[in-house]
Amino acid sequence: MPELPEVQLVASHLDLLVRGRRIEQAMLHRQRLAPAFTPEDFNAQLANARINSICRRGKHILFDLENDRTLIVHLRMSGRFSIAAEGTEPPRFTHAQFDLGGETLHFSDQRHFGFMNIVRSDELNAAKELCKLAPEPFGEDFSVDYLRSKLKASSRPIKEFLLDQTKVCGLGNIYASEALFESRIDPRKRADRLTKPKAEFLHSAILAVLERAIESSRSVPVEPGNIGGNFYGEQDSPDWSVYGREGEECPACGESIMRLKQAGRSTFFCRRCQR
Repeated sequence: MPELPEVQLVASHLDLLVRGRRIEQAMLHRQRLAPAFTPEDFNAQLANARINSICRRGKHILFDLENDRTLIVHLRMSGRFSIAAEGTEPPRFTHAQFDLGGETLHFSDQRHFGFMNIVRSDELNAAKELCKLAPEPFGEDFSVDYLRSKLKASSRPIKEFLLDQTKVCGLGNIYASEALFESRIDPRKRADRLTKPKAEFLHSAILAVLERAIESSRSVPVEPGNIGGNFYGEQDSPDWSVYGREGEECPACGESIMRLKQAGRSTFFCRRCQR
C-alpha cells in the first residue's frame, strides 16, 4: 500500500496535470468505490466543478473543487490514475472516469480496495476518513512531546504503534521498519517502554526516512498514462536499509537481516543493531 511519500507523489503529479481543469462529467462504474453515492449523485456532486488544487492528508488524496466540495481518494493496494484523450479505451478495472473536456481522467483499481468520498470543503476536517488522523509528520503538532505522550499511553509493540494512523500519520510497513532501524529500536519493544532519548531518536528517524523518500520521488517523471503505478524507476528506488532484505547483510554491522510477522505484516530488522 502506498505510504505518505508515494501518495504525495501522486497528488503532486495530479496537481500538475489537472489543476484548473473542469470536470464536465463524472462517471462512477463501481458503486462500492464511493458507497455513499449512486452514480447519479456522484456526477451531480462533481459535474461542472473546476479543480482548484490537489493535495494530500495522510494517505488520502484531496481534490479541492470550486463548488465547495472536496473529493477524498484513498488508493489502497492498487488504485491508480491515468489521463488519456477522450474516447480512448479505458484501462482495465476502471472504476471511475472524469471527463475533463478533450481528455478523461481514469481511476482504475485491480484489487478493488480503493475508496472515494465527497464532502463539503468547510467540513473536511470532520470527515470520517480524516477526523481521527494524527498530525502530519512535518507539521508543528508532530513534536517530540506529542510522540512521547502517545508512546507512553500504548502497550503495543512499537512497530504496530507506528502503523496506527491515529498515532503517526502516513507511515506504513516500509517506513516504519526503516525508522526503527535508523533509531536502533527493536520492533517488538513495547511503545510505553521507550526512554525519552529513544523517543527523540525515533522522532528524528521518522522525519529522516520520509524526507529521503520524498526527495527520491522528485526525480520520478510525470507520466499521464500511469499516475501511481510504478512510484520509482529502477534507478530512483530508495536504497532501503532493511525493508525487503531478509537474509542480506545489515549495512551497519553485517549481521543477517531478519523478518518476522507482526499484526499480519512483515517486519524487517537487524537483531544486533536493534536490541
